[in-house]
Amino acid sequence: MHKGLENVKYAVITVSDSRFNELLSGKNVDDKSGNYLRDELNAQYYALIPDNKDMLKGLINHIIDFFDIDSIVITGGTGISNRDNTPDVLRELFEKELDGFKIVFHNLSYNEVGYATVLSRATAGIYRNKIIYALPGSLNACKTAMNIIKKETGHILKHLLD
Repeated sequence: MHKGLENVKYAVITVSDSRFNELLSGKNVDDKSGNYLRDELNAQYYALIPDNKDMLKGLINHIIDFFDIDSIVITGGTGISNRDNTPDVLRELFEKELDGFKIVFHNLSYNEVGYATVLSRATAGIYRNKIIYALPGSLNACKTAMNIIKKETGHILKHLLD
């Protein structure tokens, strides 16, 4: 039996040093991208962490080990600064990379932000029979990726589980 598109269970992770520092200092955290993804995907799990390779890797494994989810959507940490580690962590984990996601995402992004899309290292792949997407931290980028995620995750799962 294959999961229908409406039955996909998601987890959302926001990777952001600045948002995490706000959280630690007791400030009200305004995680627009994480909240958007959580609401749009009706996420079963949500976390906000700093841009730390070991924490991200550990959290991904923890979610897969302890939560009934099909896909993890990560926002943040996909840029080119020294602290942007999300794609590097995922490259170590992915059993298969979904190169088409990057192509389609960059094509859609180009229509919105032009050549600035080259600054993003958005990616997607398969790890432990789960689909993991890594999106830029901007709300617009998350909105751009949402159609791809909603339309294709169930389809990808169908092929993954065949």
